[in-house]
Amino acid sequence: MRLPDDRPALMGILNVTPDSFSDGGMHFTLQDAVDAGLRMVDDGADILDVGGESTRPGAQPVEADEELRRVLPVVEALATRGLVVSVDTMKAEVARLSLLAGAQIVNDVSAFGNSRMLEVCVNAQTTVCVMHMQGTPQTMQLAPEYGDVVEEVVSGLVAVAENANLAGIPDGQIWIDPGIGFGKTDEHNFALLRNLSRFVETGYPVLLGVSRKGFIGRALARKGTALSVGERLEGTLAIQVAAQLDGVRILRAHDVLASRRAIDMTSRLRPDPG
Repeated sequence: MRLPDDRPALMGILNVTPDSFSDGGMHFTLQDAVDAGLRMVDDGADILDVGGESTRPGAQPVEADEELRRVLPVVEALATRGLVVSVDTMKAEVARLSLLAGAQIVNDVSAFGNSRMLEVCVNAQTTVCVMHMQGTPQTMQLAPEYGDVVEEVVSGLVAVAENANLAGIPDGQIWIDPGIGFGKTDEHNFALLRNLSRFVETGYPVLLGVSRKGFIGRALARKGTALSVGERLEGTLAIQVAAQLDGVRILRAHDVLASRRAIDMTSRLRPDPG
């Protein structure tokens, strides 16, 4: 898809799972999911990111058949309405069938960890986002370690992106995501966020997903108690505004209306590029 020139694209998170950390079970029926997606678009989402397998720390894998049962009807229903749909999956077959159902983007948090995923994306000539993750959702937060987290994550993502480009995915259709919270300590997360310009400098569009994540709750803890999921909006928006100013091109969020208002206001504060 073509990204906006004057602001980041806003990707609304639409999880059709019973166990996602923030919205598990909220959109678990087809009608609930479609209604939620339509509300997000009304609130300003450019993309709807449909996911059928939780990737929160410790989440257990879902069989492909079950993931397909969850996502395909939602992808098809939203795409039929002319909406831009992304499928959030690590499975090549889920990506392939979702693309056939109308999805335009594959959001792969494993960065082609499935050996067939790159082939599927090349054959479809689709936009793909590759994310950095150390380990798997089951193991990633046990003891993440890096020598230089910024350089290791940047170089790892660039290597994956360059390989995808060589395999046949066109320039501009490969996005990179530093994977905040995926195999990173809070210190790692903040190091990456302070250095988002390093990712932007690679030339690949950068997607950032920090919405309601646990490190925000811990950073803003009151009297030793981390903020709950529902109390993390302000922290999320602060990071998203800083990321926008650093040149991040896609922001992934649960709170679409608030995020879009913050994006639009930040755009108004920037000098006119013309």
